[in-house]
Formats: sequence, C-alpha cells, structure tokens
Amino acid sequence: MAVPVEAAEAEQSAPATTHPPAPRLRLPTARRQAARALLPVAVALLLTAAHEARPAPYGDRLIAHTRVAHGHGTRQPPLRATKAAVEAYDGTTGHPRWTYAREGRRPVAVLPARGHAIALWDDGLVTDTARGDGSAVRWHRALPGAAGWLADHGARGVLRPLGTRMLAVITPRRVAAYRIADGDLRWTLPARYGCSFAPERALRHGEALLIAQPCATGDSWTTELVAVDDLGRITPHRTPLGNVWQGERHSAGHAHPGKVVARPR
Repeated sequence: MAVPVEAAEAEQSAPATTHPPAPRLRLPTARRQAARALLPVAVALLLTAAHEARPAPYGDRLIAHTRVAHGHGTRQPPLRATKAAVEAYDGTTGHPRWTYAREGRRPVAVLPARGHAIALWDDGLVTDTARGDGSAVRWHRALPGAAGWLADHGARGVLRPLGTRMLAVITPRRVAAYRIADGDLRWTLPARYGCSFAPERALRHGEALLIAQPCATGDSWTTELVAVDDLGRITPHRTPLGNVWQGERHSAGHAHPGKVVARPR
C-alpha cells in the first residue's frame, strides 16, 4: 500500500525521543576528604598484614625471655643447645634469657664467642645470634652438601675459632673461614685429591689450628696434616688477606703480617 508523501515526510521530520542523562551522584566534600585520608591507612594495614603472614627467612624463631637493660648486659650469658633450639640462660638462676629456634630443624653444635652465639644446624646452616640480649640473628651461611654427612657423623669439631675474629668451619671436603663480625667468607681450603679433613681430630697449637687430612693412599704424615690460622694455610711468604676491619690492629702474633692463603696442593 502506498504511503502518502506528506505522511512519510512527517515521519522523517519527527524528532527522535531522547532521555536526559542520569544525574551523577556526588559524595559530600567532607566524605570524599575522609575517604582520601583513610586510604593510606588501609594500604599500610594491608601491607603490614601481608608482611606478618610471610614466613620468617630460614624458619627463624627468636624469642627474648628477659629484657637486658642498656649497660647491664656486658656479662655474656652461657649457651646451651636443646633438642630444638639454641638457648642463652642466666648463669645464676638458670632461667633462659633468649631462645633461638628454626622451624623443623635442630642445632647440632654451639660455639660461644665474645658477643656472638654461633650455631650449626642439622641442615648444614651456620648462624650467628647476638649473644648478650638475643636481639637479632646477624647472619646465616650454608654449607653445601653437609646435611647428609652431619646426620651420619655428627658435628664434633666442625666449628673452630681462629683467634677472636675468625671462624673455621671444617667439613671433609673443605675448610671455610668466615669473619665472625659479619659472616663474610674470607677463604676456603679444599682437601687434597684422595684425602679428606677430619674435624674431630683438629687441635690448637699456639695460634695455629692443626687439622688432620687422612688420605686413601697413605701418604707421608706431612701431607696428612694441615696448619691454618685466621689468614689461611700456614706457608712461607704469605701476604695478608685483610680479614680485619679498617682501623684495627693485628695481634702480637701478626705484628708483621706477610701471609696469604697458599694454593691447595
């Protein structure tokens, strides 16, 4: 059916129906300002909760049982290793001062040093804790491949002091020396091919640490005994490694340091 021209033109010229835009809801100025002020607080709370939910590195659990007042903690507390923790205790009362544990691990050796509580754990990790008040675990150092050997042979003689500044860690494959102040690895001495170090047979002789190095071939005794000190293997014509902090002086035994670590033979 034909549509009249006038009707078609009227239909085309009719304006389209439009709806007015919905009004935008605006919060009062005071509420907007309050929301902006609370946003940083909410973010900080979320970050804090996430940080606290994160497990401690190495499974550390350090608990201070007694608060040590400043200037009254100069006397170093004795140390002992329990089945699950390293503990510093009051020498008079026997009450624990602080306890350091690692989740799922146990200490197998503890070495007291001035201001330091050095421990060896069953997974081959060496740690240092502030001895006086247990305020912090200062450093962690891992011994590669030591866990299995420790489980079979124990930890007797593994931790050995080299003077007051250095720590020797003796395993069958190597001797590693760490600076006690910060755990910095200063030198390593691998065992000779076909030989292995016996930490339980090491002994002190003056400033030297004599370490047995038995060999399968049964070589002469001079090859089965190694002497080290804080600067490394004792050999002629060494130069210093710089194991001391800047400004410190060498001890009387190192008044004229001229030593370095000799290459393993």
